[in-house]
Amino acid sequence: MQYSISYTNPNRHIIDITLKLSEVNCEELKLFLPSWRPGRYTIQNFAKHILNLKTYDENGVELRCEKVKKDQWRVAAGSSKTVEVKYSYYAFQMDAGNSWLDDEQLYLNFINCLIYAEERLNEKCELEIHVPMGYQFATGLTQIGARKFETDSFYHLVDSPLVAAKKIRKIEYQVSSTTFYLWIIGELPRTDDEVIRDFRKFTELQIEVMGEFPSPDYHFIYQCLPYEHYHGVEHWNSTMITIGPAAELKHRALYKEFLGVSSHELFHTWNVIRLRPKEMTPYDFQHENYHETGFITEGVTTYYGDLFLKRSGVFSLEEYLGELNKLLERHYLNEGRNNMSVASSSFDLWLDGYEKGVPGRKVSIYNEGALLALILDLKIRLRTGHQRSLDDVMRLMWQRFGKNQAGYTYQDYQNVCEEVYGASLKDYFENYVSGTSPLENELKELLPQFGLNFKLKLAEKLEEKIYGLKLVEQDSRYFIDAIAVNSPAEQVLSLKDEVLNYSPDLFKSENNIEIDVNRFGRKLKAELSPNGANYLSVYQVENIKSNGELTRWLGK
Repeated sequence: MQYSISYTNPNRHIIDITLKLSEVNCEELKLFLPSWRPGRYTIQNFAKHILNLKTYDENGVELRCEKVKKDQWRVAAGSSKTVEVKYSYYAFQMDAGNSWLDDEQLYLNFINCLIYAEERLNEKCELEIHVPMGYQFATGLTQIGARKFETDSFYHLVDSPLVAAKKIRKIEYQVSSTTFYLWIIGELPRTDDEVIRDFRKFTELQIEVMGEFPSPDYHFIYQCLPYEHYHGVEHWNSTMITIGPAAELKHRALYKEFLGVSSHELFHTWNVIRLRPKEMTPYDFQHENYHETGFITEGVTTYYGDLFLKRSGVFSLEEYLGELNKLLERHYLNEGRNNMSVASSSFDLWLDGYEKGVPGRKVSIYNEGALLALILDLKIRLRTGHQRSLDDVMRLMWQRFGKNQAGYTYQDYQNVCEEVYGASLKDYFENYVSGTSPLENELKELLPQFGLNFKLKLAEKLEEKIYGLKLVEQDSRYFIDAIAVNSPAEQVLSLKDEVLNYSPDLFKSENNIEIDVNRFGRKLKAELSPNGANYLSVYQVENIKSNGELTRWLGK
């Protein structure tokens, strides 16, 4: 499959694509566009951005082409040995998983826009990108000419984003036999030396833990945007990350997020890119790839993303515990922890996993999976005197199911965990992974042994603690964004109610109060009556006594 990509007016955000198929040996050719992309397990229907698809034979004669499904076409190829598919794609969504064209750059996630022929997924692909002279390229693809690239399969082509831009800053460093590149589109107000110092530390540790790096080169590609943004997607030998506001990267707060997402995405090079659930081996781009192991693919990766930064000395203990407390806060403010397991929530990614969804219905595989990884890591460390840890689990998983890309099952992971732990983990998997038992049952016992205090923290705002409601401000108006189960607020208020008589003193009384609300155009009065209970409390950790256990887990 040979692809050619060009455009005429970048301000229209439309790219023109030609797919040339040679050695066609069937009278009816089936064409497909992926319905979803790896790294985001939900149907996205990229075909809605396709315009004017037509097909031709080797003499330029148009062939009959029928659309048979939303993202599938049937071409009457007849005796034609070569078929050309010509179409346009609207590229105007800036995030880490979509595509964008403007007067300064062409940014492509090929999974969005490249049509493929049935049964040719494992064939070599060639790609030619027509951009203005002087444009630079940032991609993990192998370049074979001034504007030409190739891959050994369609799978690798669509797992390799590309940016062509007027100006791209390059930073590079070497660890073992792998060269790592940072490609910066936009401004990163940090020196090369600063960035290399931090990146080299967590890169070296990741490779040390996993035993090897599976690629001779790796590419961090950043869209440093002038507005607020945060998104990252893992790829075969690269990652695409969008972050902003770029000017704020000079401050530790956003730079810390920059480091966090980079460490997370780098660990994905092993975990999920190659070490993948059996249900996604290989990817089926046309249908849902249901799996219950999102707590491994994203949860373990989320845990390790920050852990590697602490253990390598890039994060301080205070910074690491701050990130852990964010996970705990999200967990305890989500009633879904009582209603749906993380395994079931993983299966339901394809339904509504990336939406806020119905209050209290589900949990996040990122958040819950990271806390489950924490519990498992600490359990293994304490039982074996730190002779083994979650590191050993992930190394074994890599050796058995990742290097050969065989894929693993839920049971495979449980078996490896029990092998490393040296005993049954049936209760852990049944109660916490496939069940909804309270995580504090484990954390209350584990964390104090590492010198960490684990205690319930009451909400600071009275409207949250006494009445069970959270407010969000929008243009100096106040709306109800969350309501605690069985709280006074739940009895009389609704999500999205606007509080009309809000003031900083409105909720200071711990007696009955009356508030005025606008409920979708209806003006109502609601009386809130405290019942003596506290709401929206969260468990948090703090360092009370640094000890040997803590040092052996998190490093000095």
